[in-house]
Amino acid sequence: MADKTLFTKIIDLEIPAKFVYQDELCIAIEDIDPKAPIHNLIIPRKPVAGIQAVEAGDEALLGHLLMVAHQLAEKHGLTANGFRVVINAGDQGGQSVPHLHLHLLGGRRMGWPPG
Repeated sequence: MADKTLFTKIIDLEIPAKFVYQDELCIAIEDIDPKAPIHNLIIPRKPVAGIQAVEAGDEALLGHLLMVAHQLAEKHGLTANGFRVVINAGDQGGQSVPHLHLHLLGGRRMGWPPG
């Protein structure tokens, strides 16, 4: 990715965000347009365009992102009643930022289709 995405600028501290987690592989922030009482974005530091662009060798990173989602769900008290983890892929999948990220949503009943 030649140009910095919104998330790369957040990772580089060029744009402010409310961090809820960070380590050497990823960050997690509060979504600025939450769709649930708890809505965190889990973003790898590695600039991957989306789940459709992962490569062999990204397995450990993908597993780590899911483990962070689980840790945040526990931190927010969501594991007893349930939560949702979403990855949007491409325009038709609803992806608005071309940088892989997971949505952790909870704190209310989730319907289908999402809304």
